[in-house]
This record gives sequence, C-alpha cells and structure tokens, in this order.
Amino acid sequence: MPTIFFGGLTKAHDILIEGIFKRLGFNVESLPETDNEALKLGKMYCNKGQCNPIYYTAGNIIRYLFNLRNRGEKDIEKNYMFVTAGSCGPCRFGMYEMEYRKAVRDAGFNNFKIVALQQDHALLNKLKEMGFDLPRKSFLRLLHSFILADLINNIFYKTKPYEIVPYSIDDWKEKSLGILYNSLSKGKSIRRSLQKIKRNLDSVELDYFRLKPKVKITGEFFSQMQEGEASYRLPGWLIEEGAEIEEGAEPIVEPLTTWLDYLLWARIRFTRERAFRSRFKALNVILIFTFLRLYIHVIYRRYRYFLGNKPDLPVGQNRLAHYAWSYYSTKLAGGEGHLEVGKHIYSIKHKKAHMVISIKPFGCMCSTQSDGVQTKVTRDLGNSIFVSVDTSGDAEVNFKSRILMKLYEAKKKVAQEFETAKKLLNINGSDIERQKDKKPYIKRASLNLRGKGISTAVKALHLIAS
Repeated sequence: MPTIFFGGLTKAHDILIEGIFKRLGFNVESLPETDNEALKLGKMYCNKGQCNPIYYTAGNIIRYLFNLRNRGEKDIEKNYMFVTAGSCGPCRFGMYEMEYRKAVRDAGFNNFKIVALQQDHALLNKLKEMGFDLPRKSFLRLLHSFILADLINNIFYKTKPYEIVPYSIDDWKEKSLGILYNSLSKGKSIRRSLQKIKRNLDSVELDYFRLKPKVKITGEFFSQMQEGEASYRLPGWLIEEGAEIEEGAEPIVEPLTTWLDYLLWARIRFTRERAFRSRFKALNVILIFTFLRLYIHVIYRRYRYFLGNKPDLPVGQNRLAHYAWSYYSTKLAGGEGHLEVGKHIYSIKHKKAHMVISIKPFGCMCSTQSDGVQTKVTRDLGNSIFVSVDTSGDAEVNFKSRILMKLYEAKKKVAQEFETAKKLLNINGSDIERQKDKKPYIKRASLNLRGKGISTAVKALHLIAS
C-alpha cells in the first residue's frame, strides 16, 4: 500500500490528521512546514504567474521527493502519493492539481500520483478508486481532528502573548498535540485527553493585564492558515513584535471549522435555489449537509466544554452573510467570497478585535474583489483599523511595515480603552497587583475571560472589580 503524504494546513492540523489515518491502518506522513526554499523550487518547476500557494506546495512536494531519492528510496512513484484539495471555482485554485502534476513531472517523477479531492466530490469514493477503501465513519473522524486542532490553536494564540514563563505555552501545545495524537491513533477517549490537557493548562501562569491589541487575521484560505514563511510568520510575529514584554499583539486566527461550515452552508443554499430540477434529490442533499453542519457544531461545543469553554465559538454563517450582503453578494463563489467582509464587520461590530488584517497571495482575484469594498466597510464602521496585505515571498519588509503603521493605531486604542476602564472601575496599578496576589486563579491560563471590553486586559479588570 502506498504511503500518503499531505500538508498545507497548520502544524496542529497536520499532526492530528496523521493520527487519524494511522488509526485506520494507513501509512501517512505530513509534509514539513513549507518555506521560501520550497517557494524557489516551486517557481523553478511551475508555470509563471501562479498563486503563491501553488509554488509553496509544489516546491514542498518536490523537495520531499528529492529527499526520498537522496535517502535511497526505491520505486518512489509506486510507493508514495500526494493528497490535496481541489476546486473548479473562478480563481486559480482550479489549476493547482494540474500545476502540481506538471511540476513533479518536470522534476523527474513522471508517474507520481497526485489525488485532488474536490470540494464538491465524494472524498471517500475518490480514494477508494485509488485502492484506499476507507470506512464511511472515517470522514467524521477527520472532522474531529480538524475541530481539535482548531481548539488547540485558538487557546495557544489567546494565551501565548501573556505567558509569564517563556515558552511555557509552547510546551503546553506540544504536549497537548502529543496527547491527542496518541488518542486519535490508538482510539482512546478524547474526552479524557481534553480533560488532561485542561489540567495541564491550569498549571500555566499568565499575566492577563498586559496591554495587547487583538488582531483578527482573515483573507485567502491558504495564506490565513499559514504559520511559517508563506505568511511571513504573521501570527507569531504579531505576538513577538517589539523587544519589550508590553509590545506585540494577540492574534485571532481563523479556524478551519469556519471554512468547512461555509462550504456546507453554500452547498445547501445552492441546492435549495435549484430544487425545482429534482426536488427529492435536492431534499436528500439538503438533509445530509444540514446534518453535517449540525454535527460539526455539536462536536465543537462538546470538545470546547471539556476545555473549560476557553476557545472562542466560530461565527455563524447566516450572521456573516447578513453583515456582508449590503457590500458583497453572497452568491459570488470562489475563495473566501463574502466571508472577508462579513468577518471584518463582525469583529468590529461585536468588539472582538481592535484591528483586522486581510492576507492573501499576490494578485489573488477573489480577495482583491472583497478588498474593493473594504474601504466603504471601514468608513461605515467608524474608521475601523483595517489593512490588506499581499505575500510574494520577497517583500517582507513592505508587508510588515504596512501592518506596523496600523498596529501603532491599535496599540493607542488599547491603552486608551484600559485607562478609561480603570477610571470607570476606580482601580489603580496597586489594586491590580494586590488582587493578583489575593486571587491566584487570575493567573490561570485556563481562566475563561468573558464580558465587557475588547482587550483581554480590560476583561481582566472587570473580573477583579466584580
């Protein structure tokens, strides 16, 4: 049986997906994080004028195959295959599979197998044709791995900016992924694993009173999911920006769960609008996809509960569509469509973020379309702090400079918000330190801070004042 390898999501997603396939008895490996060396390889073997995701991923595949050959592996084309997502939408995403095949062929692997799982095709049937007879319930198991990875990533980025002991949250994340990998690969109880992960989180101490602006990251799917050089390490850089401990920001990363929910939501709407062609078939499709949406939401909330409700809930698709409709038609498919507009409005309107960043590959058509209305959205929201940036692999200084200008405004907004809250609650610096000593649970990383204010520091102020 060939070894399947894949990649392109966050480290957490790749690790847990690998655990699922191990449990099913398949040989699987996740690609290492793509980087600018992979980008160079991709540009060498792919056609010109493609999206960065093509170059980064194709280069990563080719480097992996070269490494196998250098290790002396025999029959690589017979013993290995790459699995990826595909589409036939209006953007260059529909060309990804063709470019990957062209790149590996030109690199000397003429018969190497690449399987593209279309967003609107039966995933399990496609793999079955290739000799991988997966049980139907394996698809639901994959959904579990996506959700678990989203929850771990959400907690990591919510807590990392406030850690007291350097790298304590990084250690927690590594241990958590190891625990979940063990559970998924050996079929152990996920509930018990999550409860253990929460207990580990209880032992990590944070300083929630650091002034950090919350920065929502949205944009093109591949770019917003990247944690490495393909996004200029945007989430980590936002946390570490500046040498002083009070510098930096709290990034709000987008869960893969939102994208899955969007695909199901869009398919239901598309089917409903064309139900006149075959009403029975349409009803069947609507019921199946509605069940999947409900299943995802129930599992997400269940696992979130085991983690003390610390992670944020995904935003509902109907709400995002409602907010975006006046600016961007929800019927326009391709890329993130109306989601970028809807997420921008939701983040500011519901006081979830001080600043919104839209990140995309250079020349991404779908994201550029949504950018065309973001100026009006920004104005209608009372001049919200929004910046749209492109990634090309060789313009990091310009990329980060544009963000820094807006981040400076966000930091001023946080400082003003914090001082206003202190006056309103009649709290000073000494009161804060005294309360931190008096109530040690305030330092607990598993603490679920909810309530008034945008910043974590202001929410913490309200907690000690209550």
